[in-house]
Amino acid sequence: MTSITVLNWITNFGDAGMTLPVAAGCALWLGTSDKRQALIWVASLAAALALVGATKILYAGCGIEVRSIDFRMISGHTMLTSSVWGVAFGLLAGSRNVKWYRMGAVSGLALGALIGFCRVADGAHTPSEVIAGWILGSGIALFFLRRFFKQPRRMPGSIFAGLGLLAVSTIAYGHHAPIQQMLVMYSPWLCNWFEF
Repeated sequence: MTSITVLNWITNFGDAGMTLPVAAGCALWLGTSDKRQALIWVASLAAALALVGATKILYAGCGIEVRSIDFRMISGHTMLTSSVWGVAFGLLAGSRNVKWYRMGAVSGLALGALIGFCRVADGAHTPSEVIAGWILGSGIALFFLRRFFKQPRRMPGSIFAGLGLLAVSTIAYGHHAPIQQMLVMYSPWLCNWFEF
């Protein structure tokens, strides 16, 4: 395997084509115990995605960047990996023992850092962009998990949820969401429309 192939293999774990179905699986599982928490999870992730999308539109369509820190846009792969896998692993670990959710979250955040490293190594992002993505994704995961596990709770069907998340991630692995291509295609139009 070449280094590019290894980087792509690892980076696939952070693509929206994989992380969004896993995030939806987490929301469905959360909905079985607390629909309000499921909505908070979805809203938090949607807000982060909107922020990432806004930075990509501003760069791709309007040419706005912060040259002093080599920042063009927030890394979506890094943000999605940190938030989605952080929450998924945190929920799985916390469903067995509430005290373990932090270990699960740390695993997801470590995967997010690895994805960020790969995004820099393959030239897709700069260090400042992946750091921003990692901080945003980690913040969402930790905010949500601390709030969720603040009170003792049992997550029903943790074995089935784990198997379901494994099945979803296995099916979704390697599929790429066309979000980046759409942003590049429509960003100039949006910037012209808003007269940036």
